[in-house]
This record gives sequence, C-alpha cells and structure tokens, in this order.
Amino acid sequence: MPPETTQQAVGYPALFVLVALGALVPVIPTGALVSSAAVVAFHHQSPYGVLLVFAVSALAAFTGDLALYWLGQRGVRSRGGSRWLEALRDRAAPERLEQAQTKLDEHGVMVLVLSRLVPAGRIPVMLACLLAELPLRRFARGDGPACLAWAATYCLIGILGGSLFSEPWKGVALAVGLTLLISTAPAAWRRLRPDTR
Repeated sequence: MPPETTQQAVGYPALFVLVALGALVPVIPTGALVSSAAVVAFHHQSPYGVLLVFAVSALAAFTGDLALYWLGQRGVRSRGGSRWLEALRDRAAPERLEQAQTKLDEHGVMVLVLSRLVPAGRIPVMLACLLAELPLRRFARGDGPACLAWAATYCLIGILGGSLFSEPWKGVALAVGLTLLISTAPAAWRRLRPDTR
C-alpha cells in the first residue's frame, strides 16, 4: 500500500473518532485537530482531501453532539435526572445559561449555529435545549447546519495556514495557534474588560 493511502486509511477514521469524542468530552481541542488535518490534506493530497476533512469533521461533530444530547435527555428522564441536571446547571455560568435560554426562546434552534462557533457556547445552549425539553429531532435540525459551519470555519483556518507555508508543519503550527487564539480570546476579553455594572 502506498504511504498516502495508508495515511488516509488511518487518518480519516482517527479524525472522526477524535472529533466525535471531543463533542462528547469537551476537553479535546477539536478545532485544532480539524485545522491541522486540513493543512496536511492541503499539502499532501488531491483537492478532494480538504473536502473529505470537512465532511468527516462535520459528520463526527454532528454524531458527537447528537450522542451527548441523547445522553442528556436520558439523564434528565432518569430517576436521579434532576440531580444530574442540577449538577450540570451548577457547572454552567448562570449568566451564560440565562443568555442561552433567552436566545433559544427568541431565535429557536438557529442559535445552535452560533453556539458551535463561539468558544464555550455549545454546552450552555445544549443545556438550555435540554431544559426547554427540545425534541432530539428538532435539536438535530438546528445542529446539522451548526456542525457544517463549524467544520467549514476550521477547514478554512487550515487552508489559510497551509497556503502561507511550503512546509506542512509550519501551517499546522499556525492553524493550531489561530484556533487556540480564537478559543481563548473571548474569555480573556471578559476578564480584562472593566465591569460596567
């Protein structure tokens, strides 16, 4: 088997598993994974490589989100569900949760698209959906476009990193740096901004 075919046979399933796990356990830097995979695909494969990274990433994010939402629904309905939901509610910042519930009331599931793109926005909105008892099918209708937009954003970051450097590792370093900057900038801004209350 040629080395490129072996990389594809291992790389795409690994990307799928890591992104899906990252949706379930939000400590895996999935944006950096997708951007890095897009850089490598940009440098080493046909033009369809980046499209494949996009498709695999979007499908994996969607699968992980649906699994997490389904588990959340089961947890809410279980015997100790109210305690579980209360523990989740305690973990989410109250103002973020209230903001997510208000936006969900005003804009419906379209708020899921923005929540996927805003760092640390997905979990409060998902929790707001659980509290509103949004059916899984309706959640999926809003989450599908959200996952497509998310995958497209991080693939574009990877393409940018890949196009600026001839060596893939430099593009990967830039893509990872950009995704980390994107994910930490809002929290840093909130800490540095003077309290206007």
